Amino acid sequence: MLVRIVRMTFKEENVEKFLKIFKDSKSKIRNFKGCTHLELMKDYHQDNIFVTYSLWENEKCLNEYRNSELFKEVWKNTKKLFSEKSVAFSLRKTDF
Repeated sequence: MLVRIVRMTFKEENVEKFLKIFKDSKSKIRNFKGCTHLELMKDYHQDNIFVTYSLWENEKCLNEYRNSELFKEVWKNTKKLFSEKSVAFSLRKTDF
């Protein structure tokens, strides 16, 4: 299981545009082969900062998504709305 967290900071005037992109693409991403969970969270104090939290069967599945036309289109439209560079993490759950 691979946990993918992506933190994105948007220009305030672009938040609604991003939310529309997410709404329009979330079911396609959730149904992509190997994706077992996807959710969007908003920063507690800053309304222009969002985090996606997704679970993937493995790194191969995540990479297949990242190389897909779906990702390329969603990411192209999303990243132009940023006010700063996104930060992404790939993590592995532990038993501790």
